[in-house]
Amino acid sequence: MTNNLRVATGLARGVTASPTLATEAVQRAMEKANIESAQCVLLYFTSEFAHAPQAAIRAASKAANCTQVIGCSAVGIFTEEDWVLDGAAVAALVLSQDIFTSHPNQLVNSEYLLTLAAPSAMNASWLSSQQLRFGAISGDATGHGAFSVWQDGKGVSQGYCALGIQHAPVAVCVSHGLKWLSSPRKVTSSQEFDLLSVANVTALQSLVAAYQPMSLNDDALPLHLLNIAYAPSAKDLASEQYQLASIVISNDNHQSLTLSQAIPNGYWIRWAIRDSACAQIDLRDATKILADKLPTAPAFACIFSCMARGPYYYGGDDEDLNLLTAQLPNLPIIGFYGNGQIAPMMGKNTLLQHSIVLALFGQTKDVYESV
Repeated sequence: MTNNLRVATGLARGVTASPTLATEAVQRAMEKANIESAQCVLLYFTSEFAHAPQAAIRAASKAANCTQVIGCSAVGIFTEEDWVLDGAAVAALVLSQDIFTSHPNQLVNSEYLLTLAAPSAMNASWLSSQQLRFGAISGDATGHGAFSVWQDGKGVSQGYCALGIQHAPVAVCVSHGLKWLSSPRKVTSSQEFDLLSVANVTALQSLVAAYQPMSLNDDALPLHLLNIAYAPSAKDLASEQYQLASIVISNDNHQSLTLSQAIPNGYWIRWAIRDSACAQIDLRDATKILADKLPTAPAFACIFSCMARGPYYYGGDDEDLNLLTAQLPNLPIIGFYGNGQIAPMMGKNTLLQHSIVLALFGQTKDVYESV
């Protein structure tokens, strides 16, 4: 027989990291979805659970009557209802169909792979694989400490999992929230991670000139807010096909900049700065474009936000989540705040910072249940 996808989220918080919170979150989601058992559960814990999550994972699996439980611990979690950054909490998304799969055949045939990883599990080989990936790195504000990743209802020793997508269309995009400070300019000299000159001007001089219109009273450069978008051509930059590098340090003696990524000679760059107003505009536009890409109405969303966004960015409230729930009313949303986001950029899987990765999943129909 055929059945349509039923999906809902549940959020539970408490004083301590108790397995009962996992049970409560799953039961709330099951009640909203009006199902007695789930085919798949996406389950996120706050970092209070990270040292010993297995009891809570088992509790969620029992409440959902399901062994396909996947997820991770993170410093903060959220659903469309609310967000939690301080204290023990569990977010669960239950699905009546097996949208996420770890079956080897489905992994090979899936266009996208949902990818969750601890910082210690970052690996260039899987990040650079041919299949497109979206997801995030679990972690706290420092990127150290205890982290857990689970799949098939149990922790994975390698601290990394990847799942294929089946039975549902999915569209993925990234919102950087940047304000451009310059037009495209060509890199005229670089050496590994050091950017030496741009358009035959020292890198530091080029950056200062781009930032100067925003500066008040000779303020120091806010390196933590500044980014460099880079691509092989100016045309790529104009069509929003670029990668990002952050500035690690400015070298006054050589007037150069040390970057988080190496940018080759001959590439083109644009100076940019993180800006809250631009972030809201960019996220609003990205959400609309993404929804229009789906062949059906959205059924649910997975969101991966940087810890530098959310409540920390907007002075105590997650204005990004507020915008998403306004743009996508009544849509089940689940996500967490990580210390790195994963998404395709220019056709390559890329580890991002200060960004939001959005994945919208469409409605499913005519999926046959096994008897």
